[in-house]
Amino acid sequence: MTETIKLIVESKFNNYRLDKYLTEKIDSSRSQIKAWIMDRYITVDNYVVSKSGYKIKSNNLIIIQKPDEQPLSAKPEKMNLDIVYEDNDVIVVNKPQGMVVHPSAGHPDHTLVNGLMYHTNLPSEEEDVLRPGIVHRIDKDTSGLLMVAKNGIARDSLMKQLKEKTNTREYLAIVHGVFSETSGKIDAPIGRSKKDRKKQDIVADGRSAVTHFKVLEQFDNYALLSLHLETGRTHQIRVHLKFIDHPVAGDPLYGPKKTLKGNGQFLHAHTLGFIHPTNGKQMEFSVKPPKIFLETLDTLRN
Repeated sequence: MTETIKLIVESKFNNYRLDKYLTEKIDSSRSQIKAWIMDRYITVDNYVVSKSGYKIKSNNLIIIQKPDEQPLSAKPEKMNLDIVYEDNDVIVVNKPQGMVVHPSAGHPDHTLVNGLMYHTNLPSEEEDVLRPGIVHRIDKDTSGLLMVAKNGIARDSLMKQLKEKTNTREYLAIVHGVFSETSGKIDAPIGRSKKDRKKQDIVADGRSAVTHFKVLEQFDNYALLSLHLETGRTHQIRVHLKFIDHPVAGDPLYGPKKTLKGNGQFLHAHTLGFIHPTNGKQMEFSVKPPKIFLETLDTLRN
């Protein structure tokens, strides 16, 4: 059944782009909103608008006739995955920058899960068909290591380790600013931003979040950090580093506009450690950051 949404533009949004306004006002991604505009599902004062950059005015009546959404499903896709380790229980994969971990409304395919489903069998439950085997995630433009379960026993074990904080997750990040200290601990609760639904923020009633950092190299206006996670909240490192006024370079959501050029935030899941679900051995893996990360470091050093 088609859903209709009606909005009256408030004066503070006068001259806003239509897509930007709708992204702030409704629970849909910007890419989804742009698709609706292009497909002529949105009118402004009963006029069909077909350009995302259309400038709205105060008191405009915007009507969205949301089309019926097709149910999402995860389907196998042939991909060249960087498998760091694999056995009968777990896979450790080096996720490239730009790849989403699992299907969602804005990313129905070409995700890591699609590639893994082609590569091997993954455990799936009826209520979680889009995330088979996935026990933790990293953001689309964050590169690096993920552990994936290949059966129910492995999934339960890895999730238990995450909950009990017994596994190792270390990141490398290029961040803005000059540090007066060589290491530190950020302990600040994280929850959804009250101002922007796409963002997380430091909020009093948020979930506990702890990040440890160490300054590996200091440059003129940037630094290379090693970061260790105690918890795994959404966007945790990015939010915590913004909180201490050292946002991740290249971060389009939490960083400044004037920053290092790259393919999104300079954040890399460098080291991953866990206890093997069936043989009890301590496993640890490390991978180098992507080429653009290393080249940017060389530029900063020079």
